[in-house]
Amino acid sequence: MTYTHTAKPAPRVDGDLPGPRSAEFLEHQRQWESSARAYPRNLPIAIAGGEGSYIRDMDGNVFIDFLAGAGVLSLGHNHPELVQAASEQLSVLTHGLDFPTPAKREFVDAQLSMLPPGMRSRMRMHFCGPGGANAVDAAIKLCKTATGRGDLVSFQGGFHGSSHAAMALTGLVSQKRPITNGVPGVHFFPYSYCARCPVGLSRETCETNCVGLLERSLRDPNGGIPLPAAVILEMVQGEGGVIPADRDFVRRVRELTAELDIPLVVDEVQTGCGRTGTWFAFEQYDIEPDVIVASKALSGMGLPVAVILYDERLDGWAPGAHTGTFRGNQAAFAAGTAAVHIVRRDDVLGNVRDRGRQLERRLGVLRGHPWVREFRGLGLMWGIELADPHDGRPASGFARAVQAHALRQGLIVELGGRDDSVIRLMPPLTVNEEEVELACAILLDAVEHCVSAR
Repeated sequence: MTYTHTAKPAPRVDGDLPGPRSAEFLEHQRQWESSARAYPRNLPIAIAGGEGSYIRDMDGNVFIDFLAGAGVLSLGHNHPELVQAASEQLSVLTHGLDFPTPAKREFVDAQLSMLPPGMRSRMRMHFCGPGGANAVDAAIKLCKTATGRGDLVSFQGGFHGSSHAAMALTGLVSQKRPITNGVPGVHFFPYSYCARCPVGLSRETCETNCVGLLERSLRDPNGGIPLPAAVILEMVQGEGGVIPADRDFVRRVRELTAELDIPLVVDEVQTGCGRTGTWFAFEQYDIEPDVIVASKALSGMGLPVAVILYDERLDGWAPGAHTGTFRGNQAAFAAGTAAVHIVRRDDVLGNVRDRGRQLERRLGVLRGHPWVREFRGLGLMWGIELADPHDGRPASGFARAVQAHALRQGLIVELGGRDDSVIRLMPPLTVNEEEVELACAILLDAVEHCVSAR
């Protein structure tokens, strides 16, 4: 049975949002923090505390949290066993650079044990800076070093982070536009986004032509693209709109990269640690990548840690080739080891699959709705893509209205995809049946309310 907190809060919002105390905090933030702040612009609350699948704002309002720290809080807010593991470690050692320690050794063993059996003995782990973007940077440096090549292949719609190098691999043009002299040598190819086919075809008759373009380009001696150092791919594009890759697309990318001896990097920053119902999403596609990028939910509770796991044949780095002061976060290691134990003991992956089926069943009624282009996802990672029924264009204004109405009813959801027209659902992996039911009811009501209000 999956863990749930003994207390059972319920969503409750009194008065307008933001309330007076939250408004005070938001004003302080506006005055003193960077204008790059993002989440509070559409979700105008200041957070006082959290428990399980719920958070409480400074005015006492309670919300079901279907954002979960952008997927970081895989076991929910303040899971007591993770808090205990981290707290006990804090009195022993907090920071260890890249020295071996008991907490680090246990974390390494726990993470390797979650890989498919055929991969465990040949994978190596590198600890990076504290975020996913740094792990992406590390993966690219590793592949360039191992191959001696410099070009890279990424996919349209992908998101790999906001650092200078990770941003170069990201499809979002608006993020890159202000930054001149970006990292060169990145080539973008179509991703299997069948709801809005990048090459204008129908899924029923296309024979996955989007991957065919990549195959022909890399095999063509006159294709204009040097053999790349790596191909980087998300199994489910998260920020791009929760788009699971087509199975044939992924398998053909893997076959092509293996044939041409190109390392395949899978970015599992959002999909890893059980989010899709398996520990890593690539397991559902029956492939074995060369490099895995993981971060977000590795500690289970938001303590920062990021790693790459990679085939030992790529391990040609010199000492100090990729460092980072905070790659030795001992409290995160202790919590991450405890999180793996809890996932196994409580069958958290089974809960992810069960609650995913519940979400699909309850929100599947939106398929065919005039304002819904597609409802899609895996495990506990779902997206509702909204589009204007008159011209098919992304309905970003409608999506913001749905998000705002859901917030006023006690549900936090995020937006993503093209023009922020996709409502994204990423609850804690320990969310229970009742909480999913409440969230679905609020969301369905929000969609209908916003249709009526137009």
